[in-house]
Amino acid sequence: MNNKKLINRALVDIPFDRAEYSVFDFETTGISARIEKVIEIGIVKIRNGRIVDTFQSYFNPGRQIPYYITQMTGITNEDVKDAPYFDELFNSINEFFGSSVLVAHNLNFDLSFLRKECSEANKNFPNNPAICTVRLAKILYPQLKSRSLGNLTKSLKIKHREIHRGLGDASATAKVLIKMFNQLREEHNIETVSDLVHFQNSPSGSPLKLIKKKLADNYSSVPNNPGIYFFKDGKGSVIYVGKAKSLKKRVSNYFQSNTPKKTRKIIQKAQSLDYHVTNSELIALISEAELIKQHNPQLNTLLKKFSRNYFIRIKKDGTASKVEATTNFEFDGNDYYGPYSNRDTTKSLIDIIDKTFALRECTDKEFNKHKKCYLADIERCLAPCINNDISSEYDIELQKVNDFLCGHNQSSVDRLLNKMKDLSERKKFEEAAQIRDVINSLLMQLNKSSILAEPINKANVLIEISGFKANDYLLLIEGRVFIKDYPLEKNTFNDALDHYFLGSVDLFKKLTDKDLERLKISLAWLIKNKTRIKIHYLSNYHSLEELGREFIFTKESSHYNDTEF
Repeated sequence: MNNKKLINRALVDIPFDRAEYSVFDFETTGISARIEKVIEIGIVKIRNGRIVDTFQSYFNPGRQIPYYITQMTGITNEDVKDAPYFDELFNSINEFFGSSVLVAHNLNFDLSFLRKECSEANKNFPNNPAICTVRLAKILYPQLKSRSLGNLTKSLKIKHREIHRGLGDASATAKVLIKMFNQLREEHNIETVSDLVHFQNSPSGSPLKLIKKKLADNYSSVPNNPGIYFFKDGKGSVIYVGKAKSLKKRVSNYFQSNTPKKTRKIIQKAQSLDYHVTNSELIALISEAELIKQHNPQLNTLLKKFSRNYFIRIKKDGTASKVEATTNFEFDGNDYYGPYSNRDTTKSLIDIIDKTFALRECTDKEFNKHKKCYLADIERCLAPCINNDISSEYDIELQKVNDFLCGHNQSSVDRLLNKMKDLSERKKFEEAAQIRDVINSLLMQLNKSSILAEPINKANVLIEISGFKANDYLLLIEGRVFIKDYPLEKNTFNDALDHYFLGSVDLFKKLTDKDLERLKISLAWLIKNKTRIKIHYLSNYHSLEELGREFIFTKESSHYNDTEF
C-alpha cells in the first residue's frame, strides 16, 4: 500500500472542520467526459475552515473550443493555444491536491473529466476522499427549489465572481462548503471526515426511526427552545451531552437514516433522552461544557472547538508596557481588550495605536539592549529603553491608549489632526499624508469596536441577552461570569451583585480554570451576537436600587424541567 493511501485512510478520522480540502472546478468543451476535453481548472485549498491557497491554469484541449462555450465562459482559442496539455500539468495538480479531501459542486461531473483525462494521460487517478456540495445542499437546504451554485450563493449571501470560470466557481463552492460547516456540526452531529462522506451518501429527508419506545416517548416532549440534551443508558448514567439552538430540530437528526457512525452508536446505547431548556444558546453552550466535565460522558469524545477571537493585550511585566495582538486570553495580570472578530480589525487598531501614541513597539529582546532606535528619532516613541525618568509620561500615554481602546476616540483624532497640521506647516507633506491615512483608518474602525468599553479582566458589567421567550442575564465582574437563575449554581448571581455594590470584591480574586473557560465561551458567543445583547456598566450605577433591583432580582418561572442534572 502506498503512502498516499495510508494518509487518506488516516484523514477520514480527523475532525471534518480541521481537515484540508481541495475544492476544484473544470471548464470543458462540452458536458460529456467521453468525448469532450478540459480547458481550465481552478482549485481552492481550505485548511482549518479558511481559504489558504489557490491554483489556476488553462489546458490545451487539442481542438477548437465551441462558440457557445466561449460565449458562456469567456475562454477563447487564443487563451488555450499555448497552454500545457493535461499530462504536462498533472503532477502540479496532484501535488496541490496532496492528501486533501476533494470537493466539487456536482462532483460526478468533475470526477468524470478527471478520470478520463488521467486515463488518456496514463496517470493514476487520485485516491482521495471526495465530497459533493450538491449532495450536501440537498440534505441541508431541502427548502430550496434549486441547488445550483448560483442559487446557493444567492441564498447564502456569498459573492460569486467570475461565474463559469474555474477559479471563480471553485472559490464560490469553497465558501459554500465553509458556510455549511457550522450547520453540519451543530445540527447533524458531524465530527469527522468519515462522518461527512457517509452523510452525503445517505438518503435525505428520511423519516424518524425510533426503535425504542422510551426514546420515542421522550422525543415527543422535546420543545423547539434552545437548551441542552442528554442521552442516558439503562442505569441512568449520562452517555452523551449536547446543546442546540432548537432542541426539537437538533434531536430529530439523531433518528434519521443518514446519521454518522457516532450518532448511530449513541442511539444504540441510549435507553432514555432528557433535556433542559435555556433562554439563549449561550447558556446552553456554557451548561454543555460544564456538564461534560461533571459527567465525563463516554461518547463525548472530541473536544469542542470554539471560534478564534482576537484581543489586544497591554503587556505588564515590570518593563515599559507594550501593546500587542493575541488570540489567547489568560488571567495573567495583563490587560486585555476585545474580543475582535477578525485579524484585520485587530491589526488596524494596533497600527493606529503605534502611529498615534508614543509607546514602545520593539520586542523585549530589543528593548533590553537599551539602545535608541529610529522610532525615538522621529518622536514616535518616548524611548523608555534609554530614559529612566519618563515613567509618569509613559503612564499618561498608556492611559490615552486605554481611553482609545475603551471607545473614547475624539482625543486621538484631535491629536492626529494636530500632527498632520504641524507636518504640513513644516512642508513634510509625505509624512502628513501618512497621518491623514491613519485618521481615515481610525474613523473606519469606530463602528468595529469590541463588545466592551473596559478591559475584559477589569470589566464590571451586566449583560442582558435577548432570549427565546425570556431574557438571560450575565454578570461579568473582574473576569468572573455569573449567570442569573443558573441551575448549576445557587444564588451566586444575586450574591455577586450584592458584594459589588457593598465594595467587597475580594470574592472575585481567586479565579479558576472554570472561570476562564466560562469567560472564553461567553466572549466567543457575544462577539458573534452583538445585536442580541445590551450592556449595563455597573460603574454608572451607585446602588442596586438605581440599577433596578426588582427588575434584576425578580425570579422568573423556571425554564428548566424537573430532571436532575
